[in-house]
Amino acid sequence: MTRVFLLVMDSAGIGGAPDADRFFNGDVPDTGSNTLGHIAEACAAGAADEGRSGPLRLPVLDAMGLGRAIALASGLDASGLGTEPSGAWGAATEVSMGKDTPSGHWELAGVPVPWEWHYFPKETPAFPTEVTRALMQAAGTDGILGNRHASGTVVIDEEGPEHMRTGWPICYTSVDSVLQIAAHEERFGLDRLLDMCRAVAPMLHDMKVGRVIARPFVGDEATGFTRTPNRRDFAIAAPGRTLLDSAKRAGRDVHAVGKIGDIFSMRGITDLRKGPDAKLMEHLSDLVEEAADGALVFANFVEFDTNFGHRRDVAGYARHLEWFDAELGKILPRLRDGDLVIVTADHGNDPTFTGTDHTRERVPVLCHGLGARELGLMGFEEVGALAARHLDIPAPDPEAAP
Repeated sequence: MTRVFLLVMDSAGIGGAPDADRFFNGDVPDTGSNTLGHIAEACAAGAADEGRSGPLRLPVLDAMGLGRAIALASGLDASGLGTEPSGAWGAATEVSMGKDTPSGHWELAGVPVPWEWHYFPKETPAFPTEVTRALMQAAGTDGILGNRHASGTVVIDEEGPEHMRTGWPICYTSVDSVLQIAAHEERFGLDRLLDMCRAVAPMLHDMKVGRVIARPFVGDEATGFTRTPNRRDFAIAAPGRTLLDSAKRAGRDVHAVGKIGDIFSMRGITDLRKGPDAKLMEHLSDLVEEAADGALVFANFVEFDTNFGHRRDVAGYARHLEWFDAELGKILPRLRDGDLVIVTADHGNDPTFTGTDHTRERVPVLCHGLGARELGLMGFEEVGALAARHLDIPAPDPEAAP
């Protein structure tokens, strides 16, 4: 029996989505976005030298076929890309009508989203009266702060002092199908924040808002406010039988690393390990030794997206890619015979692009454990099917009950 390690570099798209013109950053369509391709170009041009220098160096991912996948995604000639990869590689295209975390992960796990998400308008106030009333009731306050589209770090800086004075929660949204609630862990209380999110989540889910996210922070007006690692996502449950459901029904261990537990509402999961990306890599390293035969390890490394993509930090994104590549290089030699590692992404977030939103892109599918071959252009859902075949369990089924 073999194991599968499915690793998501959150937002590490590779361009080429055929429907990118239907998705926008502000008023600009996502056409031409290419997260990893443009980062590599910036590094080669000396435009990403903060904390690093020179061309983007990803020897492990390149050996798995990353350069070929980038070329394939955008229809480029890959003949001059040097040594043939030692891994199996391809590029995946999403069909779900979103460029967000739940859509990408559910579809990677074999269940495309069958509906269109609800998005709040770019108006102030952004939330309808009934939502605002529900937020106030859940918080036990006479009002809320924010109530607009905003950057999470910026809105905390702007509304933090008033939050500390009144105790009102900071509620905001973005171009994603999401309602985020920020509150001070001591002034408001972490448990109270989580209870508030839990209380309003069913109403938002009925509206087809994908996630209610708790965004706790600490600090004060004098020293500044800082978000903590205690983020919690309350997401709609996937509508069909995912790869995780299938594995658990087959009696396998399913280890969730990072925010996988939140994305899948803890369904189909036997073990959850969280923390910042450096800690998640430690968890992954431990699971290489600890995970039983037949196990599925599903990990999301979120800081590519949250710390660098949304903040349009090209050098920071490049540094994180090089860190991930080096750590992956320590993992692969320790795998057992028959293990499969799949490295992929859930959407793009091109830090060279206009705006601060996700970008609609194809994603890489890089496999260690299948030999050296081209997988070609494929759908997101084929990643879940590939993992299921390797584990010898029934394929995910979007039409079946969990």
